[in-house]
Amino acid sequence: MNARINTQIKVPTRDEVSPANQALFDTLKKGLGMVPNLYATMALSEHALGNYLAFQNARSSIAGKAREVVNLVVSQVNECEYCLAAHTVVGKMVGFTDAQVLELRGGTAGFDARLDALARLVKSIAVGRGKADPALLDAFFAAGWSEENLIDAIVVIGDKTVTNYLHSTTRVPVDFPPAPALPA
Repeated sequence: MNARINTQIKVPTRDEVSPANQALFDTLKKGLGMVPNLYATMALSEHALGNYLAFQNARSSIAGKAREVVNLVVSQVNECEYCLAAHTVVGKMVGFTDAQVLELRGGTAGFDARLDALARLVKSIAVGRGKADPALLDAFFAAGWSEENLIDAIVVIGDKTVTNYLHSTTRVPVDFPPAPALPA
């Protein structure tokens, strides 16, 4: 039996992964300037990194700022320090201020009614493990979101849950600036 007790998973280097995953590392490095540790860790599996990148990069009606709303809310609910750090950076890249990123992590967006309805619903779904508050679902639709948006938001919740769980289990080092603590 291979027992691991309080052992951190080692992040593999490019030379330690399969040729198919090496090609994915090269693509990531070209596009991002780096291979994030969480992605590199997925390359410990022959298929996980490629499958995850295809899932994450699939077309969706939840994109740009809306996608970062979902990423930040879910990562906060799941207390994932890695994804909070990464999506704080990405959130600012898509145009959110530091204060807005913190507010989104709390599950609201008082600065934008449509994003607020999304953030509140996503928090309800994530906290309720898929069971949404019916009033928040009604508010989501009233804010102009569609049934397609609902389905795509749930898929993005699943995407983010994968990486949140991966980091919570592996504890690979965070290679982004740490996310600030939420105000008490």
